[in-house]
Amino acid sequence: MSAVTNPATVAECLRVGAGFSQGDRNWIVEQFATLDARLAAFHADATELEVSVKDRNARGQKVTLECWIAGRQKIVTTSAEEDLRAALNDARDDLRRRLNDAKTRQEPRHNKHVREIGQPEAEARPAADDAERIDAETV
Repeated sequence: MSAVTNPATVAECLRVGAGFSQGDRNWIVEQFATLDARLAAFHADATELEVSVKDRNARGQKVTLECWIAGRQKIVTTSAEEDLRAALNDARDDLRRRLNDAKTRQEPRHNKHVREIGQPEAEARPAADDAERIDAETV
């Protein structure tokens, strides 16, 4: 994989939506810091995150985390945890899992070529030294 010249980070790509103020943004960025390693594979210019909460601090609050990466489908994760911190962490962890799943689906199967054609002949036959050793052991 080629290195990304301007890797995406939560601090650079996160927008706060309904239910949050700009004052909450730094606290949310700290909560989502573990996503940075996963987002680093994508260009910052082509990545957006938005977090919002409906009915904040109420019994039925719902946190929504949306992720847009150019060339991929939008990923939406939600959490209905009653504690706001737990809800943010739940949505973050679900996004990380879904990003990993998406990456796994797009990666080439590194051993597919070997499965299709079998092992090369040179590896299949024992080397001359190995053949002599096998003969000597059986005598």
